[in-house]
Amino acid sequence: MTETPVASPCVRNCCLDDQDICLGCHRSVDEIIAWGTACNSERRAILERAAQRASQRRWWFQNLAE
Repeated sequence: MTETPVASPCVRNCCLDDQDICLGCHRSVDEIIAWGTACNSERRAILERAAQRASQRRWWFQNLAE
């Protein structure tokens, strides 16, 4: 039985920061390119890294506002 593919986190808001990280989905350019051929375990690893980046970005902006 084939496993259901992990869905893309793309929110169609592609804008890269200075480190080539998408501000919409928090994936790197390399991760975005690799997504189409990545297996589910690779996709889950990409999602974990993206979630960590999103959390770091939120923390940075919250502390910037203080």
